Amino acid sequence: MTDPTARLGALLAGANFFKSRRSDSSGSCVEVATNLATTHDTILVRDTKNRQGGVLAFTQADWGAFIEGVQAGEFDR
Repeated sequence: MTDPTARLGALLAGANFFKSRRSDSSGSCVEVATNLATTHDTILVRDTKNRQGGVLAFTQADWGAFIEGVQAGEFDR
């Protein structure tokens, strides 16, 4: 069985994070790494202000469902 921490470390080493073009100067934004989706079925997300902090990992299917929910307004307050 693969150690999840070691797997995440390897993924982070190969991740190419980018910030959305829609990000503003308030600092309330995240960075996403999609370059691992094809080879590892993983999308990584981190806080732009705390790049050394926690990272969320999604499968492609979960990320797609999240994006669909955002576009449908499921998370609007």
